[in-house]
Amino acid sequence: MTRRGFLAPAAAALVAACSPLAALNALGPRDRGAKRLATGVPYGEDQRQRMDVLVPTAASATPWPVLVFFYGGGWDSGSRAHYGWAAHALAARGFVVAVPDYRLVPTVRFPGFIEDAAAATARAGQLAANWGGDPARLGVIGHSAGAHLATMIALDRRYMAAAGAPGLIKAAAGLAGPYDFLPLDVAASINAFGRAPDLTLTQPVTFVRPDAPPLWLGHGTDDEVVHAEDTTILCERMVAAGGRCEATLYPGLNHADLIATFSPLFRKKAPVLEDVTAFLRRELA
Repeated sequence: MTRRGFLAPAAAALVAACSPLAALNALGPRDRGAKRLATGVPYGEDQRQRMDVLVPTAASATPWPVLVFFYGGGWDSGSRAHYGWAAHALAARGFVVAVPDYRLVPTVRFPGFIEDAAAATARAGQLAANWGGDPARLGVIGHSAGAHLATMIALDRRYMAAAGAPGLIKAAAGLAGPYDFLPLDVAASINAFGRAPDLTLTQPVTFVRPDAPPLWLGHGTDDEVVHAEDTTILCERMVAAGGRCEATLYPGLNHADLIATFSPLFRKKAPVLEDVTAFLRRELA
């Protein structure tokens, strides 16, 4: 990838940047006001097609809005078991949160992991009422490669339609995501997308449209894994197409910081969690 997307010297940096985040599961502390409701809920036959569910502990007279959270890892690594702390932070702020695993490279390549993201989201919509959530108020959110998944299923209508849930996604949020990273010139993207017959169909920017779910995109200005320019480009193109998008750049934050600020240990670095949840509450009201 050239000036946009991943920096060429950082072929392995995407995974390296995300891996230390797993330690936050053990480090704690976590916000009060959330609990794990279910573990290993299937949305397909593969062992990677499972998700965990966290919910608010507060009483509510109405169902909670629902979020499906996708972690990053360069499309070839990651586990839902490592991101309970991030889902916990979202659930404590009044969301039912599903955290799916998805099949990874090299077991699958594009579009397999995006199809999994759509299938998991559709299943979360089907089960939301059982979890105390409202399937009519469902959004998706992701970090890094997970932001790519979230924006692809929100923007390219084909994925949610194929999963049997067109129109289910009402809002989408991306943290430090790659949205415009052609040409492919690092190992992570080549392995994930290099066999696609039309590479433009791998890029979220291809699918901007006026009737897309509203987007919130956040990025750190010191991100040396994915350029902040990706966020600026996608948001500008969404608005130019007649859609809705909000972009926030956080001075001094790097790639891992964007999601690490969901942890109480690093929350004072920047109001990322407050900003994105304010957007999601408003759009999923």
